[in-house]
Amino acid sequence: MAAAVEHRLAQFRAARGSAAAAPRPAEPPGKAAAPEATEGPRAAAVGPGGAQVRPGAAAAAPLWARPLLLKVLLWAVLLALFAELELGLPYFVLSLLYWMYAGTRGPAERRPGELSAYSVFNPGCAAIAGTLTAEQLERELHYRPAAGR
Repeated sequence: MAAAVEHRLAQFRAARGSAAAAPRPAEPPGKAAAPEATEGPRAAAVGPGGAQVRPGAAAAAPLWARPLLLKVLLWAVLLALFAELELGLPYFVLSLLYWMYAGTRGPAERRPGELSAYSVFNPGCAAIAGTLTAEQLERELHYRPAAGR
């Protein structure tokens, strides 16, 4: 089976016309091959398992360095602690209230040019796309053609 894989790899390299077409000695499974300095920048474009890696692509952050994951884990640990103290339900309800508060944004946090879903808060009461207006509703109820058609 290893010979078939080596043969297909040689065919792929030949079809690609790669400069790194020289076959490498087989390594035992579990050991990662270190790119040699003589292979040049082409060796960095192939990741482990032969998968291509885009140049300049940032490596994914380690699992322990993701802030959202850490927050969820901290919340779960605190939930278990409060459940042990028989205060799990109040902790959960207060968590929900905090998430609702933190999830809402004030008007000062709106990006420039961003319209509110409520047209009365927009400059000139401008409606967002897809808003059903009273005129449109009346026109559709009476089966009148749209203005300008």
